[in-house]
Amino acid sequence: MAKTPTPRSGARAKATAASADHNRVRPDVPTDYVASKEELLEFYRQMVLIRRFEEKAGQLYGLGLIGGFCHLYIGQEAVAVGIQSALEPGKDSVITGYRDHGHMLAYGIDPNVIMAELTGREAGISRGKGGSMHMFSVEHKFFGGHGIVGAQVSLGAGLAFSHKYRGDGGVCVAYFGDGAANQGQVYESFNMAELWKLPIIFVIENNQYAMGTSVNRSSAEDQLYRRGESFRIPGIQVNGMDVLAVRGATEEALKWVKAGNGPILLEMKTYRYRGHSMSDPAKYRSREEVQAMREKSDPIEGVKKHLLAAEVGEDEMKAIDQEIRKIVNASADFAETSPEPDLAELYTDVLVEQY
Repeated sequence: MAKTPTPRSGARAKATAASADHNRVRPDVPTDYVASKEELLEFYRQMVLIRRFEEKAGQLYGLGLIGGFCHLYIGQEAVAVGIQSALEPGKDSVITGYRDHGHMLAYGIDPNVIMAELTGREAGISRGKGGSMHMFSVEHKFFGGHGIVGAQVSLGAGLAFSHKYRGDGGVCVAYFGDGAANQGQVYESFNMAELWKLPIIFVIENNQYAMGTSVNRSSAEDQLYRRGESFRIPGIQVNGMDVLAVRGATEEALKWVKAGNGPILLEMKTYRYRGHSMSDPAKYRSREEVQAMREKSDPIEGVKKHLLAAEVGEDEMKAIDQEIRKIVNASADFAETSPEPDLAELYTDVLVEQY
């Protein structure tokens, strides 16, 4: 197999397909998605919504209005927006880990019910019982954020099996992080998915630090797009800070899966600006490193450049920013004024049937 140059995390999107089998047909090397002005504006709007929503969630956590764990998506917005803009809502299914607010917003779920869930209110999408890590929407085919590291990958394989069994044409996208990429159940799922040619896209959101240990120190093979090779699952490494690169790779992945080729693995090289969770001071990296990523690779600033090239003025972008701030502030007000669940709610949704 020809040696592939290792893409650098800060480089322009250079996606590389890899497979253990020389003679097997591979997915094409994707190119950046060519977006219309309207699509660029929508990408910008969604990423700003996620950014402002997460900033507000951080504020509410600091005020004691959000309890338990809270993992923010700030910095990784291009991944969820780029991938989910290519999916078909109501047909394709999505499952992820506990850093799940951004995925739900990118899938078009109401910010009010997400914020109400974060604050443990009755109006929350899981009736206030799931909190930050355990949101769920059958209507949107969003099958949850999951707190057990890597567990969502096995469940995602099950969702993909369900798509194939029913013949509904849907694809499952199972997100997990670089830390979860070392979990054994992930590889059991890879094996089954390839054997049964399941319609699933495995997405590694490699934000490079897992809970606090860099991927280079924790992984013998730190080029995570190669993790499927022994199962003959091709992998593509993508600049996850560039929404157009993400969308382009997703288009290629969907084409591969829908052609009946089985699973594919996308490694998104991304970066979170905050700590692993709100309780993490992130002392394992320097402020200079984080600031350099913000200045050179911020996903929102990247889309701004494309918008300016498409002759969208600063005033139009500022109007979107103002609109988003109103939406986010309204979601916080909605959450703070919504009642907490009744005690009887503790007994609902525990069992499928009454016994």
